[in-house]
Amino acid sequence: MTVTAVKMTLAEFLNYDDGTDTKYELENGELIKMPSESEINRRIATFLFAYFLQLGIPSHRLTMKTEVAVSGAQASVRVPDLMILSEELTIALEGASRSIVLMDMPPPLLVVEVVSPNQEKRDYRYKRTEYSARGIAEYWIIDPILQQVTVLEWVEGLYEEKVYKGDNVIASPILGNLTLTAAQLLQGR
Repeated sequence: MTVTAVKMTLAEFLNYDDGTDTKYELENGELIKMPSESEINRRIATFLFAYFLQLGIPSHRLTMKTEVAVSGAQASVRVPDLMILSEELTIALEGASRSIVLMDMPPPLLVVEVVSPNQEKRDYRYKRTEYSARGIAEYWIIDPILQQVTVLEWVEGLYEEKVYKGDNVIASPILGNLTLTAAQLLQGR
């Protein structure tokens, strides 16, 4: 749901405060109210965070709900469910007063979005284009509605896609060999 009809700049968005705890994304200069998280989406993101820790990814390189500025026709800021940061990006974020990856910072290594009902276009189309333009090496779309996990690998400026369902083991160019199946991830346990 669009909140403002007037286009905002990135600076205006970063200074915006409506006095509530409402979370927003900025989509082509328009303030978009983020829907409440469903229990399955929260469970999937939390499960994946714990799984990545078990793989040996240091906790300081994992982040949930950190904002990321992306390219678009106007200023855009997304709030992925989970990201894996490079060591360089982790250093760039140290001491920041707001957890946001700005355009002058290195991109995250991996971004994960868990699809919410009625948000499919945003995750499959808009964010795919924005994350690709930002040079994010890997983008996962976890879709509890379609019961699939889409892994997008950034190759020469575009994403190449692989879809995993059921007992298919998810392959990740960034993480190497995984033992995680689509079904395990979609159940969040």
